[in-house]
Amino acid sequence: MDLEQLWQLTLAEMEVQLSRANFITWLKSSRLLDKREGAYYVGLPNNFAKNYVEDKYCKQLLGIMRSFDEGVRKLEFSVIQTDIPQPKKPTLRQTPTTPQGQSAIRFEARIDPETNLNPRYSLSSYVVGPSNELAFAAAEAIVQAVGTKYNPFFVYGGVGVGKTHLIQGIGNEIVARYKRQVKPRYVSSEKFTSDVVWAIRNRRMEDIKKKYRDVDVLIIDDIQFIGGKEKTEQEFFHTFNALYEANKQIIISSDRPPQSIPTLEDRLRSRFEGGLIADVGYPEYELRLAIIRGKLQEFNRVMDEEVVALIAKKVKKNVRELEGVLNKLLFYEESKRTPMTPQVAEEIIDSTINSFSHKVSPDQVVKSVAEFFHVSMEDLTGRRRQKEVVEPRQICMYLLRDILNLSYPFIGERMGRDHTTAIHAFEKINQEVNKNSALNQKILMIKDLIHKNA
Repeated sequence: MDLEQLWQLTLAEMEVQLSRANFITWLKSSRLLDKREGAYYVGLPNNFAKNYVEDKYCKQLLGIMRSFDEGVRKLEFSVIQTDIPQPKKPTLRQTPTTPQGQSAIRFEARIDPETNLNPRYSLSSYVVGPSNELAFAAAEAIVQAVGTKYNPFFVYGGVGVGKTHLIQGIGNEIVARYKRQVKPRYVSSEKFTSDVVWAIRNRRMEDIKKKYRDVDVLIIDDIQFIGGKEKTEQEFFHTFNALYEANKQIIISSDRPPQSIPTLEDRLRSRFEGGLIADVGYPEYELRLAIIRGKLQEFNRVMDEEVVALIAKKVKKNVRELEGVLNKLLFYEESKRTPMTPQVAEEIIDSTINSFSHKVSPDQVVKSVAEFFHVSMEDLTGRRRQKEVVEPRQICMYLLRDILNLSYPFIGERMGRDHTTAIHAFEKINQEVNKNSALNQKILMIKDLIHKNA
């Protein structure tokens, strides 16, 4: 396996473990430069990124790389010099081969500089099930009548459930259908924010207005990150109004509905709620099966049906984690040159899933539940019995048991209750979680939040 393949696998695993914002900020521009006597040299674009990644992610990166290559002994970090030639990125993804051939590792297709869309995302490759069928139906309708139906379109859901695939798929479908007559532009909220900051510093706000208002379809990802950034919210508000009044299509994604973004200005929240709001839920078992089979078909690979069912049963969190586990199993098959068995697959899946719980502390669970429900940690662990803290407190006790497998006496003490209350809370939530889809979604979103805070 060459350096590029090893680093792409490592980054794919890190993308599952980190929030999207952190991954893009710190690791997306990184490269694996060289290896010498077990030392691997990682290049980063500047000193700030080098120091941060070295301090924050070194152990995590090292552990992942060793799972793919036992010869990795240590990581060295450096700043990529401008005179070092950049490796030429492939314009298309590598075509995966059969198990007898080479790697099924995929490289990103080239981003269209005019639209900022990634051609790998299409509506035709989007797997539809009960958890996302409303959002998908709205997407198809928008393509048919750009700017006149479901405008704005606000789609929300947890990490890795396919929001970016859906909204970029709309943009790519519009490009394919209308050629260059309808001009879409995709942007993350982080990029929009950085553009606004740049324009303010350089006194070039007119450039930003032209860039984002001279489009027919504006697609903005992870809008929750602009909350609390006054100048960015102000510029987006005026951009939103200019596009909306001109019957231009606005598509927005977030990890939660507008009313649950606490730092968002009321006037923006009101604009978002004026269109169609659709959620993309966590994939149910049948949808997870369909996604795995679709990926195997895309890679031109065959896998034992018992193993496929095992992946779908055990990996419940999101599509990104599902793809990460599948890539890991396929890589294992290639490196060992042997078909995957259910026993080996279960070991690999369990080790991947359980690595999450080792990084989480009880305080991080309590903090994340408090943050999700917008209550204080003191209220969560205190004696208050008001309705608004009863459910969060029970969910917190459930997660302390479910994620960390802590004893009931410890949970009771940590939450200011006795062990019988902890038992009751766990059993109550455990019984309801498979019957109540809204509760299940809350718990999965909190687990994503815990993952970000870990």
